[in-house]
Amino acid sequence: MARIVAIIQAHMGSTRLPGKVLKDLAGKPMLARVVNRVRRAKLLDEVVVATTTKPRDDVLVDLCKSEGWPWFRGSEEDVLDRYYRAAKQFSADVVVRITSDCPLIEPEVTDLVIKEFIETKPDYAHTRNYPRGLDTEVFSFDVLERIWNEDKNPAWREHVTPYIYRHPEKFSIKAVCNDEDLSFMRWTVDTQEDLEFVRRIYDHFGHDLFSWREVLDLLKEHPEWLEINKHIVQKTLP
Repeated sequence: MARIVAIIQAHMGSTRLPGKVLKDLAGKPMLARVVNRVRRAKLLDEVVVATTTKPRDDVLVDLCKSEGWPWFRGSEEDVLDRYYRAAKQFSADVVVRITSDCPLIEPEVTDLVIKEFIETKPDYAHTRNYPRGLDTEVFSFDVLERIWNEDKNPAWREHVTPYIYRHPEKFSIKAVCNDEDLSFMRWTVDTQEDLEFVRRIYDHFGHDLFSWREVLDLLKEHPEWLEINKHIVQKTLP
C-alpha cells in the first residue's frame, strides 16, 4: 500500500497578515485548527507540518512539539525543496499538499481528491469549484522528485506545483470538481478581513468538528458574512 502523507506548509512571515498561522480561532491557533481537520481525513497515513529554518518559526516547531505533531524545517523561499525533503524524510509515496492558512479545510474533500488520485492515477489531482480555502493537491513522490529536478524557476518553486500546471503536455492532471461552482467564496486567510470572516464561523461552532456543508448552511443563514472579505483579491500565482 502506498504511504500517503499530508504536508502542511507553515511559516510566520505572511506579507499581508504576519503571524496569521497562530491567530486565535475559538481558543486555539489557526495552525492547530488546520492540523486537527486534516488529520480527520481517513486516507492519510501521516500529517506533517513543514516550516522554515528561520528563527521566527521556532515558535511553530515549539507548537508541533507540544502537540506531538511531526514536523520538518527547510528553505523559506524554495518551498518545493522543503516539500521534497520533508516527503523524503517521512517516506511518502503520495504527497497531499495543504497550506496552513486554510482553517476550514475539509477532510471529506481531501479524501475525495486522494481517492480520485488513487483510482484514476494521474500525475496530479487538485480541487476545483470548491470555496477557496478547501484547496487540496495530490501527487506522487516520483512526480515531486521530477519537478524538484526539472523546475529552475525560483518563483514557481516558491509555490511548489506551478511547473506541473504550466506544463500540461508533460503531466496528466485531474481536476476534482464540486457540482456547484462555489469558488467565489473566500474561506482562506490572507488578510484581517479573511480572519474576521473565519472567526465568525469558529465563534459560532466553538470547535473544529463541523463540516464544510454545515458552513454552507450557516452562510445561507448569514449571507452578509460573505461580504466581509468579498473584495479581497487573491494574490496571483506565477
